[in-house]
Amino acid sequence: MNRTRRTLVVAGLALLAFCGALVAVRVTTPDAPADQPSPAAAARTSFPGLPVAAAEPTIAGLDQLSPAAGSVVHAPGPFDDRFRLEGLTLDAEGVHGSALVVSDVSEILEFEALAGFYDADGRLIGTGRFVHHLDEEHVDPAAEAGPPNELEEFTIALAPELRGRAVSAAVGVPVLVDE
Repeated sequence: MNRTRRTLVVAGLALLAFCGALVAVRVTTPDAPADQPSPAAAARTSFPGLPVAAAEPTIAGLDQLSPAAGSVVHAPGPFDDRFRLEGLTLDAEGVHGSALVVSDVSEILEFEALAGFYDADGRLIGTGRFVHHLDEEHVDPAAEAGPPNELEEFTIALAPELRGRAVSAAVGVPVLVDE
């Protein structure tokens, strides 16, 4: 009888400790949904020797281009074999155009177009950027039937201080990620 009582007491204490641990986890992560792991349990990765990005991606040599007044030229970049720029125009508001991905037929996940704006002497006076991130939470499955969208239309606005001064532009793509 004494041994049975001791076993029941140990089992009760073990059950109490287990329930206490569950309550402690719930109390320390009150905002975490029940079906989501706590952020503390998430895997952490690092890549030794890979520096953290210090700035936005750019196009090498953008400051070396000197497009003719009234023109918009393609600034060579790392993904030029994967897309074709079309319909590049410059007006008082900024640069407009599109990029047609020609490397495959998957959905565009990340895309950035970078424009350099130049004065009448062909000097780079500023830049602007268009950024697209695919947000799968806002994708309508009915609208996504058929082939993926391979065309990314963009407008890169002129900063107010460049309006009236920018007479030409160069556009490149420093970021292109598709499935």
